[in-house]
Amino acid sequence: MTIPRMTVITLGVTDLVRATGFYQAVFGISPNSDYEGVSFFELPGVWLALYPVDKLAADISPQLSPERSGFSGITLAYNARSQDEIIAIFEKVRTAGASIVKPPQDTFWGGFSGYFSDLDGYYWEVVWGPMFDFAPDGSLRFKK
Repeated sequence: MTIPRMTVITLGVTDLVRATGFYQAVFGISPNSDYEGVSFFELPGVWLALYPVDKLAADISPQLSPERSGFSGITLAYNARSQDEIIAIFEKVRTAGASIVKPPQDTFWGGFSGYFSDLDGYYWEVVWGPMFDFAPDGSLRFKK
């Protein structure tokens, strides 16, 4: 049996060119844009795909509205290796046009974390925790 894994996260975006530019500035890499109308950022472990939100909704169901409002209950996260890395990331995303929702700060559980929202309102947490470690391939794991 194959172990389940997440391979692609697709974000429905209102302006593909603008969103692609934002993530290119934040990640510091160019997307694979071999396929017209979609941008793929090939990140280690999981790709981030950007696709027009109206087309994404229509692909799922003709009855699904592409309109989004309020908090969806989902956040994306990046686990950093240090508090200094988090602060540097927040400077980068602020410069790229993100909204800082919660500046980096100590957490009640002993970590350090903050939240920003991208140009389409997707929430990202950038976090460091003393219980996390990284495998040699960069995968996140709990310390043993």
